[in-house]
Parts: sequence; C-alpha cells; structure tokens
Amino acid sequence: MNLGTSEPVNLRTSQPPGPAFALGPGGRVCYLWDPMDPMIMVMAGGSMLLLSVGAGYVLGWANKAFHVEVDPRVDAVNGALPGANCGGCGYVGCASYAEAVVLKDEAADKCPVGGPSCAAKIASILGVEVKQSWPKRPVVHCRASLEQRLQRTAYTGERSCSAANILSGVQGCTYGCLGLGDCVRACTFDAIHVTNGLATVDYEKCSGCSACSRVCPRNIITMVPFKQERMLVVGCSNKDFGKEVKDVCTIGCIGCKACSKRSPVFSFGADNLPVINYDEYDPSKMEATELAIEKCPMKGLVYVGKPPKAGAAAAADGGMPTLVTADFKTTVDDTEWQG
Repeated sequence: MNLGTSEPVNLRTSQPPGPAFALGPGGRVCYLWDPMDPMIMVMAGGSMLLLSVGAGYVLGWANKAFHVEVDPRVDAVNGALPGANCGGCGYVGCASYAEAVVLKDEAADKCPVGGPSCAAKIASILGVEVKQSWPKRPVVHCRASLEQRLQRTAYTGERSCSAANILSGVQGCTYGCLGLGDCVRACTFDAIHVTNGLATVDYEKCSGCSACSRVCPRNIITMVPFKQERMLVVGCSNKDFGKEVKDVCTIGCIGCKACSKRSPVFSFGADNLPVINYDEYDPSKMEATELAIEKCPMKGLVYVGKPPKAGAAAAADGGMPTLVTADFKTTVDDTEWQG
C-alpha cells in the first residue's frame, strides 16, 4: 500500500455495511458515509422534523400577525347573490358588491339579475328594509331600419360599431344605431340581436346587466326602470331640428314639443329631444300621456318590453308580422276637398 499517493485508499473489508475509512491526500483519514448507516437516517429524519416544526411555527405566527377580520355577513350576502358577475351593479363582481353592501352601506337592490327577491334576502341578512324599486332594462333609443335611414354609404371596414363610429359618412344620422353588433357581442344572455340593421332587445331573456349599454359608442342604449312589463320610451336620439332630422331619417323626432305640451312626464332640456321623467311616470295615470302619444306626428313615442299575453299568443300562432312599421295616416288623408 502506497501511502505517498494522493489517491484515497479504501480500507473497507468484507465486514457488514457500516462506516468506512480511507486515506486521503497527505495521509489524512477520511470518513466514508454509507447511505444505509442508521445514524445518517436518524440525522436526516431529525433535520426534516426540525425544519417542519420551524416552518409550522413561522406560518402560525404569520397567520396571527397578519390576520384580517372578515365580517361574516359579507359571505352571507355573497351567497345570496346569483354569482353572474355581470357588473350590472357597478362593481367588478358579486364579491365586490357584497363587500360594498356590508362595509360601505351600498344599496341592497342593485343586482339586476337577482331582482327584488335577491334584494329581500340581502335586506334580511343586514336587518334593513328595501325601498320600493323597479328592475332596470335596456332601451335602444332608435327605431329606424336600414330602409328608413337616409344618406347611407357602403361600409367595408371592421364590423364594429366602435370602429364605424369614428368615421364620417357611414349614415346620415350621427346619433342613430349603427347596427354592427357591439351590444350583441357584449351580452352573455343572448338577449339582444341586430334585425335589419337595428339593435333589438329580447326582454324575455334580458337580465338587465347593462353590458349592452356600456359598450354602445353612441350611448343610445339607456337603462330604464320598468314599472310595468311594457314601458313608454322615446324611440329616437337625434338632437337636431326638424329639417335636419328629415334629411337623414324618415321617422326621426323633429322636436315639435307636442308631447311636453300635453303631458308633464315629457320635458325638453338643452337639446331638441324629449326626455321622459320616470320618477313622475305612473302607469295608472296615463290619460294625458296617451294623448301625447296620439299627437306625436312622427309616432316616436313607443312601448317596449315583454309582449302582452294576447300578442305573444298571436306571435306564436304566426298571426303577427315580423316587422311592425308606423302608420303615418292622418284624418287629413281621408278628407274630401271641394271647391
């Protein structure tokens, strides 16, 4: 055996497995670890045990040190919400709205999907009373089909209302529906469709999430409180005066103010377009309002919403046309002129 070499010399014999020694450089004695050595296994297990105990202690301390108390009512309110996360309440999702209701005194009736029943559950959790409210549904303030819009040009750009809205000359009316379906793509309930170039709401499917209203680049879709299944709305958004309106649309509002002269629910602001005051709108007192509807020369005051039961049955039997157009016939048309 050469003790002067730098190579280790194994002195292990045919003894049972266990620790062994070797001569290293300079005649130093090196300990050779055996994986099956019981002492090594005990040391490894002990090390892992100490590490796990230490990590558990640190996590326990962090849990107490950084613990944030959560009001149990937040989880209860979140459980009462439908979980649609549509954003119709004005918050990112149901969880954010639940926190606002409990911690920020937000109104309990802002969930359009859950409706009054959901608001009642939330009120019972919080121990408050819910004020009378009505579900809000979208209304498209335009009723002109493609044939009724004048000065239209072929649009070959991106099939998006937002893209077409930044261009001039797509159609004469710069207020009306573009009909390229941004609202359709935003709706997750399949409750709005484009028919003959006009966005049309299916109120049987609509949940009132307001997604369509938020994406409309011309802001002609507004959320209206539905005090009954069919509500009166202004079916136009054009703010120009009569001659300019007639140049671009055959059925647009000309701002004659005949409606406001006959019913207090109509008013005119800075622009030339009537506005319905839904706070004053009473479905049980519609005599003056019905007179205003009758006197409107452009028939721009229309009812929207779920079809009446009789109308729905007729539609199911195929007894109603797919498109209802306004009849502008007046008593003057039946007059026999003499002289």
